[in-house]
Amino acid sequence: MNPAPSQTAARPAGRITRLAVGAAHRRGERPFVLMNMAMSADGKIATANRRIHTFGSRRDLAHLYELRATADAVMCGARTAGADVTLGPGGPKYRRLRLRHGLAEYPLRVLVSGSGSLDPALPLFAKRFSPILVLTTRRAGPGRLQRLAAVADEVIVAGEREVDFTAVLTHLAEHWGVRRLLCEGGGELNDALFRADLVDELHLTICPFVFGGRAAPTIAEGAGLPQLAQARRFRLTRARRVSEELFCVFVRDRRVSATP
Repeated sequence: MNPAPSQTAARPAGRITRLAVGAAHRRGERPFVLMNMAMSADGKIATANRRIHTFGSRRDLAHLYELRATADAVMCGARTAGADVTLGPGGPKYRRLRLRHGLAEYPLRVLVSGSGSLDPALPLFAKRFSPILVLTTRRAGPGRLQRLAAVADEVIVAGEREVDFTAVLTHLAEHWGVRRLLCEGGGELNDALFRADLVDELHLTICPFVFGGRAAPTIAEGAGLPQLAQARRFRLTRARRVSEELFCVFVRDRRVSATP
């Protein structure tokens, strides 16, 4: 498990790690993967202009921090990382909650960009309260890898065109002690995890808005699963109304076979 670093953490070592993937990858233990998303009543996570907005309530934000307080690591995609977020644990209340759970005071932060096009000047990289890992693919050239290594603690190259999350999750478990990983989107990252059948629990807040628009993103967009037989089946284990929002928890039902 990563130690709780201080706000004045030293400059990261910035190592670049290339993982064996596919048939060459040795499947090992992986973290339990939670996903947390807020969506409109018509299933959108942003408006048709695709700009990232916070439209959940204060209770939804508190729920996010409560989930972060249970996770060793928090993961998001490139566009989410660019929305002026830090992926921190919240205020002192949630840091104390993490410590009570036996976790480091601050979560490991994991950013995903298949092209390696993350901007090293993002505010997130300036907040050195916990280690930052970047997941990318061989599409990222040497120049991009070096620029990311200058601001991240580790740059992990896994996959040709898409990140091989099976290999990555094994690496996170074995080398960073990650037992619980919280994914916070966006839609393309979520889709990749669903296709790889790596999502164990889905937390979904349904908010009282209708955005509309065929261009508006959903919680899982990308290549998708083309056949109904391939759909990932979940069981609804909890549904709770708080004011005008509905907080739902779905758990992966692995008793139902699905074509890989």
